[in-house]
Amino acid sequence: MALLPLVDPNEFVGLEGITHLCSGGESPWLKRQRTAYDLFSSLKSASYSGRNTIYEHGESCRRKIGQLWNAPANRIGFLPSAAEGMNYLARGIDWQPGDNIVTTNLEFPSVAYAWKNLPELGVEIRFVPHQNWIVEEADLLAAVDDRTRLVAVSQVSFYTGQNLDIAQLAEGLTNHKALLAIDTTHASGVVQVDAMASDLCVSSSYKWLLATHGTAPCYLSEKAEECTRATSFGWRNLAVWPSQGAERVAEVKEHPMPQKLEAGNPAMVVILFLEQALDLILETGIDRIENHARDLSNEVSQGLAALDINVITPTARSRRSGNTCFLLEDAPELVGQLAEHQVYVWGEYGRVRVSGHLYNGSADVVRLCDALKEIL
Repeated sequence: MALLPLVDPNEFVGLEGITHLCSGGESPWLKRQRTAYDLFSSLKSASYSGRNTIYEHGESCRRKIGQLWNAPANRIGFLPSAAEGMNYLARGIDWQPGDNIVTTNLEFPSVAYAWKNLPELGVEIRFVPHQNWIVEEADLLAAVDDRTRLVAVSQVSFYTGQNLDIAQLAEGLTNHKALLAIDTTHASGVVQVDAMASDLCVSSSYKWLLATHGTAPCYLSEKAEECTRATSFGWRNLAVWPSQGAERVAEVKEHPMPQKLEAGNPAMVVILFLEQALDLILETGIDRIENHARDLSNEVSQGLAALDINVITPTARSRRSGNTCFLLEDAPELVGQLAEHQVYVWGEYGRVRVSGHLYNGSADVVRLCDALKEIL
């Protein structure tokens, strides 16, 4: 039976006549976001009362991220980008010579290189190699020893679409002091995320979460909060308002989570956009979205295989996500050719990524494959 979209594509801007299969790069814009902008516009002009209401929406968004991630809202802060989540740990852990970090050699740069300056402190970065484009959880855990301070990975690979078993990693680290940090940019909004299995969980908002650039929700565990220190300070994460008054003193207390991660004002208009998008995702149900995305991924894989295209995405359902990927030396060239056929995908670093989300159905897969037949 053909898969139908879970959400009508007409709820998005600019999808008329378009097969949009690139939420892994940039998701299309929800028409309902126009109401969020209008709301923000009126509140921005309403002085104190307007600002207070804007921040009430921020707290509502925090609760909704907690609901999506199965985590308490008071453990979630808003960072300006997902990259800043990993850099928070890079700056805040008391690194010692001989410490090490475990990640993979197939990681997104923001996860792989947040630790760029640490080798000069004597910290080793261990890049666990993939095996024929698959990262094995057992290999990651085998690289951990008693000097490992951090395991840092993406839950879903930007390159292959593999969905790592975060629960297996968390269980394997039970008897280690190492923190587990996960970037869920390619998981949040399309497959289930259990933030509390990690010590830090962060996600961009402009992909599968259907919002835009400028804010990245971030979960920080109590364990991580206790063994890291904040390195950015401002009015919001310090006890200066209203208790301190106008005059400054030498010592000032820090606020705990969630303000701990927010030195200044978060990007509130983006948070209002994110709140609107979360309403749609939560109404639809992340379990339904996950099943739908994996069904679409299977159809994409089958369609590509019929064209003798070698898919590098894992075949096991639990290891699938919304991304289905194949190798191609000149990926941007094919992306441009598909766009001429009104089919949008993403391609870089020698691979093409096809991303099926809640607004896609089997008809989009057929159109992709028909276009590929003409091009290849």
